Amino acid sequence: MPEPRVVIVGGGHVGLTLALRLQSKLRPGEARVTVIDTQPHMTYQPFLPEAAAGSLEPRHVVVPLREALRKCEVLTAQVSGIDHARQRLTATLGDGKVEHFGYDILVVVPGSISRALPIPGLAEQGVGFKTIGEAIFLRNHVLSRLDIAASTGDEKLRRRLLTFVFVGGGYAGIEAMAELESMARDAIRSYPQVAPQDMRWVLVEAMGRIMPEVSPPMSEYTKRRLEERGIEVKLNTTAKSFVDGHAVLSDGDAFDTDTVVWTAGVKPHPMLEESDLPRDSKGRVECTVKLQVRGTHNVFSAGDCAAVPDLTSSDPDALCSPSAQHAVRQAKVLANNIVAMLRGEQLVEYRHKYAGSVAGLGLFQGAAEVYGVKLKGLPAWLLHRTYHLVRMPTASHKARILGDWLLELPFRRQVVALGELHDPRAEFIKAANTRGLPRSHHGTAAG
Repeated sequence: MPEPRVVIVGGGHVGLTLALRLQSKLRPGEARVTVIDTQPHMTYQPFLPEAAAGSLEPRHVVVPLREALRKCEVLTAQVSGIDHARQRLTATLGDGKVEHFGYDILVVVPGSISRALPIPGLAEQGVGFKTIGEAIFLRNHVLSRLDIAASTGDEKLRRRLLTFVFVGGGYAGIEAMAELESMARDAIRSYPQVAPQDMRWVLVEAMGRIMPEVSPPMSEYTKRRLEERGIEVKLNTTAKSFVDGHAVLSDGDAFDTDTVVWTAGVKPHPMLEESDLPRDSKGRVECTVKLQVRGTHNVFSAGDCAAVPDLTSSDPDALCSPSAQHAVRQAKVLANNIVAMLRGEQLVEYRHKYAGSVAGLGLFQGAAEVYGVKLKGLPAWLLHRTYHLVRMPTASHKARILGDWLLELPFRRQVVALGELHDPRAEFIKAANTRGLPRSHHGTAAG
């Protein structure tokens, strides 16, 4: 009898945690586990702000799937359709070949993508903060703005270059902005032509407060700390336009900017639209309390793309929030349920009361609220780092991250823009297309 095939669509935080647990719990020959993702690695998103700020080496916040999942089959491919009626999914491999895969148990955990709004100019001027590529682009972009501003005598251009706008006051936006502002403030010491007060950092939030994940007093504390650093926090405000880098806000403020970062929410991965699985009004896969997709027996889901009932809430219609905390715990329950299903045992319900949140606000600054206990400043910052270090998959990546942090104690973090990383062939193309120019007399080939 062939091994049952467990196919996991998505190699993000949930997919990797699930696969790691399955490969440690399954007996030899009990099941064949296949993980399919468009990227060959998992990005630990809570560390993206620190990677962008230079506190962590970018390679250390991504985990290669093949390295971590030695007992699983890993396919780098794009799933383009799920036909559960036939128990088959369609995927496009890296070489462009389209293949169909059957499964005995399917896990759909592709995660989410940025949810952009149809604001004029946003697509041309904005950048998200969901991937390691976006984080490193922003790091290089911010530092290059300082470089150009320090070299120009055009005051109008200087103000534009040194104005940074972040839209979205949730955890992602707050941490990204706080870390990058901290990095820029540190970097400016190397630019005598630029002073910290020359920079303008603007946070735009449509709601009446930032960080809705924490209590109002903690939210207000975080807002005050940001404002003490000169960051403008605009509540009950929306962006109207970013055409040609000219920001127009609903409060009447208008100014030029060269940096627009969009962190105003996420939406389920669009791949789910090409499936016959039941979804709710927000596009999330509808699940039962046992993490099974509603109306199915052998399809499961969890994380950002799943609508999972929250058994700890008094509201019978309440759903688990799309947080990393729920995602990791759901992945563990999901692994246990898949093993139980393979062995003919009883599945368990997912139940977890939200413990709280921790956020880093730049070097040595943070805000945390855990089980009703509020921490601020250095203690919250230490808790933030400790919590996420423990949650980081694999011992080798934990060690590398700890090493980065220890090196940060005696040395300043490196603040250098490597913008050529985004277009590495530009100089070669320029050289290859040069025609009719006199040859240099200073040498020929290197070596």
